[in-house]
Amino acid sequence: MNLDLAQARIENHFRNMVRKDPNIVNAYFLVHSDKHGVHWNMAEGATGNLPANAQQPYYIASVTKLFTSVLVAMLEEEGRVSYEDPIDRYIEPELLHRLHVYKGKEYTHEIKIKHLLNHTSGLHDFFLDKPKSGRAMLDLLVDEPSRFWSPQEVVLWAKEHLQTRFPPGKGFHYSDTGYHLLGFMIETVTAMPLHEAYRHYIFQPLGMVHSYMSHHSEPIGRNEYPTAGVYSGTVNVAHYPSASIEYAGGAIVSTSEDLLKFMKSLAKHEIIRKDSFEKMKDWSKFMLGIDYGYGLAAFRTVPVLMPQRYNVWGNFGYSGSFSFYHPALDSYFIGSLNQFRYTRKGIRLMGKAIDTLLKMNGRHSQANKPAPL
Repeated sequence: MNLDLAQARIENHFRNMVRKDPNIVNAYFLVHSDKHGVHWNMAEGATGNLPANAQQPYYIASVTKLFTSVLVAMLEEEGRVSYEDPIDRYIEPELLHRLHVYKGKEYTHEIKIKHLLNHTSGLHDFFLDKPKSGRAMLDLLVDEPSRFWSPQEVVLWAKEHLQTRFPPGKGFHYSDTGYHLLGFMIETVTAMPLHEAYRHYIFQPLGMVHSYMSHHSEPIGRNEYPTAGVYSGTVNVAHYPSASIEYAGGAIVSTSEDLLKFMKSLAKHEIIRKDSFEKMKDWSKFMLGIDYGYGLAAFRTVPVLMPQRYNVWGNFGYSGSFSFYHPALDSYFIGSLNQFRYTRKGIRLMGKAIDTLLKMNGRHSQANKPAPL
């Protein structure tokens, strides 16, 4: 299969998938490889009356966690923090008081930075966990659209309504609450608001002029296209003040091209050193075939269920967002479907593109050889 045919197949699959799914209003997909001379940046759907454009900014959801973890790695390189540091060294006592109580014992002061990064703190997840009584946070986001939440208010709400899962370091439970705490830690160490820290440490150095933190900042450069909507069913929550519940775990808005700059800098060990990147591989089992390190998700080989050809690293989000690097193909897969609960569909879209690239010039056998994550 030649490049033109591969491009046509990937693009046709992407566009047909979007057009056939009434829940997808707009979607974005970038496939890039310097090695193979590939740069296919696609968009489908619409934002209001305007057709979707491949240069358009969109919410990257939990891909934000990779930015937060890289920022922490930069501070670790500078010797300003250690992954072994207890979080109570950096966060105000009011937020920490009885934050992690499990079976009657408080474990708050045993939580370390590393536990927050790879979701082993045992803390609740304000975004998806269900309270014993009352409405869940996702319901509040939609039902109270005009309510603005500070990050501190979100943590206090989670502390009041949700249950912790296990002592720190004794399991895995995905926790957006934990990433809020990392945001507070970054603000303390850098002496700047989180949105300014993202800009100073990542966006400006990498030339990511269309990236910003929603509800907190604006991009460095003007984008002629509006920010794409992100949907919970038929409701566009992108501009709801209540979407301010997201912070260090999901608040970044970016473009496919900006995300590519970030992923390249990470894969080439430019934004952080190789040894720093290796430290991020403190893996915990997220689910079968997927491990989670410091803001870093890696797809692992599981016979039949997860073939070796899908070994990638990066991160993904609840809205069908994804940003991954495939070492064997030396290729990047970036995009979003902008619909809540579409994580699996976004991953399947990437998988289809990987299969197509592997078929180019009969590359299956080569790309199935083990590649370091």
